[in-house]
Amino acid sequence: MFQTVNGFLMSWERETASTQKALNNLTDESLKQEVSEGHWSLGRTAWHITTAIKIISSQTNLKFDGPAEDYPVPGSASYIAETYKRTNAAFIAAVKEQWSDDDMAVEIDVFGQKMNIGTLLLFLMKHEIHHRGQMTVLMRQAGLNVPGFYGPSKEEWALMGMEAPKM
Repeated sequence: MFQTVNGFLMSWERETASTQKALNNLTDESLKQEVSEGHWSLGRTAWHITTAIKIISSQTNLKFDGPAEDYPVPGSASYIAETYKRTNAAFIAAVKEQWSDDDMAVEIDVFGQKMNIGTLLLFLMKHEIHHRGQMTVLMRQAGLNVPGFYGPSKEEWALMGMEAPKM
């Protein structure tokens, strides 16, 4: 759980920068990529990450602009990436303006469960990381470059003129 607004924002901004890098690498055609028929596509997963910021945080008193529905999925990769960027910026501004460290301990009802806002923010971050990981598999299947998040990706090792660690 996060106990301070600044503690949350330091972690959140790092993670969302990684998500933005992944979203920026998507193409309109890649949005259709599924791990197997009948499962979420890359576009569906990317749009879910984008809309989850507003949907999950709407369980609190935080007010900001962003899409509140995760269906239908847009057909434009650049639209998804730009919407994520705008929604995230609005979310960060709202957190800075509307919450104090004391708010992190405020208990709320989240989809029928009691938790404090600091715990909800940790859930939101882990939710995004989870789905970003799913996106990377779909990105590879779609033939896209996957950016490194916690170290260089295979493609980034090559750009540095180095061999990636052995598999």
